[in-house]
Amino acid sequence: MKRHLNTLFVTTQDTWLSKEGECVELRLAGKTLGKIPLHTLQSIACFGRISCSQYLLEHCARLGVLVTWFTEYGRFMAAMHGPTTGNVLLRRAQYRLADSSEASSELARFFIVGKIANCRTVLLRQARKTGEPALETTAEKLGMILRRLAAPHGLETLRGLEGDAAHLYFGVFHLLVKNEFRDAMHFAGRSRKPPRDEVNCLLSFFYSLLANDIRSALEGVGLDPAVGFLHRERPGRPSLALDVMEEFRPYLADRLALTLVNRQQIAASDFIRTEVGGFILKDKARKTVLTAWQERKREEVEHPFLKEKMTVGMLCHMQARLLARYIRGDMDAYPPFSMR
Repeated sequence: MKRHLNTLFVTTQDTWLSKEGECVELRLAGKTLGKIPLHTLQSIACFGRISCSQYLLEHCARLGVLVTWFTEYGRFMAAMHGPTTGNVLLRRAQYRLADSSEASSELARFFIVGKIANCRTVLLRQARKTGEPALETTAEKLGMILRRLAAPHGLETLRGLEGDAAHLYFGVFHLLVKNEFRDAMHFAGRSRKPPRDEVNCLLSFFYSLLANDIRSALEGVGLDPAVGFLHRERPGRPSLALDVMEEFRPYLADRLALTLVNRQQIAASDFIRTEVGGFILKDKARKTVLTAWQERKREEVEHPFLKEKMTVGMLCHMQARLLARYIRGDMDAYPPFSMR
């Protein structure tokens, strides 16, 4: 099994990254901040004004260390990786399925089922803790949509059902925030570009991190992250990564965002309101969020389908492998990740 390696997050503005022996050296204003062996890294994520030497980038490409760049506030901008890996026959099979409306619909249905099932579990868990009737009612409605998804549907119908489920889920999402924090940590429905409140800002940041991890996992097994089944192809859009990401949003991003808010590790004072009415994380809060993300990925869980113990960070790699097996024709159905 592939070893779960670390991601180096660089958030201090104007940091310079260079190759020093077999390490990446971080320097700021002429002072060395630290050195990290490259063989321990899976990827390097740079936020904002971070510069990298050509020698470091060349070495990362040879080692297969993914380097990604985000804006200072977490929006993905670009990625650099080495030569394409994986079997060309796998990608050809992926493209054939993507060109088939029937095959695309079937895979899209799997992704949506995983997402809605996990959204429902998030609501039911909180309903058991709080006794909030609206959470139980919404979970029941999500269950009704899941029953409809037991049968095949066309892509437009599937997207409509997914949209209905998202509307229901985010319609009660504010009830997942503890009552005493709701006035300060606003949530008035899902919004992005820009996020219109603090909770949406946190969700968008986690979704960017999640998409980056899944893109890396797909590339690792030889799949093309740009060619999806549920999400339409657009230039520069990692459509397949967005497909697989659906089943992980509730389990990884939503739950972790709620944990940080409900434990007051992130508060309203950790955000800045922009001139256009959006919200961004302050630098210190961004580091808190990234630390929590890495710690969560190091936790150990049992994969619900494989029945194997692994770190949370390995889950997306396992799903990428299962998806590759399905696309090659080695499995009759793709098993979406379903949280317990």
